[in-house]
Amino acid sequence: MEITFLGTSSGVPTRSRNVSSVALRLPQRAEMWLFDCGEGTQHQILRSDLKVSQLRRIFITHLHGDHIFGLMGLLASCGMAGNAQEIDIYGPEGLEPYLNACTRYSHTHFAYTIRVHTVKGGLIYEDEEFSVSCQLLKHRVPAYGYRIVEKDRPGRFNPEKAKALGIPPGPIYGSLKRGEIVTLADGRKIHGKQLCGPTEIGRKMAYCTDTIYCEGAIALAEKVDVLIHEATFAHGDAQMAFERLHSTSTMAAQVALAAQVKLLLMTHFSPRYTPTNDLTLDDLLAEAKAIFPNTRLAYDFLSYEIPRNSREQLTTVV
Repeated sequence: MEITFLGTSSGVPTRSRNVSSVALRLPQRAEMWLFDCGEGTQHQILRSDLKVSQLRRIFITHLHGDHIFGLMGLLASCGMAGNAQEIDIYGPEGLEPYLNACTRYSHTHFAYTIRVHTVKGGLIYEDEEFSVSCQLLKHRVPAYGYRIVEKDRPGRFNPEKAKALGIPPGPIYGSLKRGEIVTLADGRKIHGKQLCGPTEIGRKMAYCTDTIYCEGAIALAEKVDVLIHEATFAHGDAQMAFERLHSTSTMAAQVALAAQVKLLLMTHFSPRYTPTNDLTLDDLLAEAKAIFPNTRLAYDFLSYEIPRNSREQLTTVV
């Protein structure tokens, strides 16, 4: 599971930051999932090492322009490039009529399958490897955060142990690798877990934007490996945060602390915090770290591979 930030500004793009979008790459299944799709997202993908041909699912938090204005352009480009088979899109009520209107007035025809799923909260997607759930956050319009969970997997299978028990190689090894109980020809019952290493705990991430501090974000982020949370304003600008229902750096940190996450990656920064301003993004980072020390500032093209151990792997991909 590898996260790549494609846009980390709020409201409008800047010279160095595009508007909201985060890609989640799943190398084991050659898929890419996208969270929000602000204007210019397809250009950001082209500037990265991501492959738009692997785009399979898109999760939209809410219908503000800085989170959806790039969606129609990306879908149209996928169709014209001929490299999309099917894409499932998840988002709040109104997303499907929006896409239908864009399609109708631009006379766009998709030669591949697009399915739009209106989310209401709870489990919205599940397969044998992953589950995705969402919950309503607190913003000026209906906005949802998302929680992505990779399911636990049996530990590494030890064929030498199997041979020592007199189990010959063959299809039975597949069942044992999955941790199943099998009955041998001589009547012995063998539990596959006995022949596997420790269970590989699935990784977890949460994506919460746009929102002010709320219980919904804490619930989504409970004990995740990575929490991506908006931090539009500095603590000193809390009044603006309350008026616009956005988070400050300290609110993001408080969510991370309450949810007992491993790492907080802050994003969705107001363009006001430039190097020439009295307050800069370094100040927002310091404010958050005072509450939750394991906090990082996201920036466009920051890539983070969620590890199966405690070692962090932060890189830039351009």
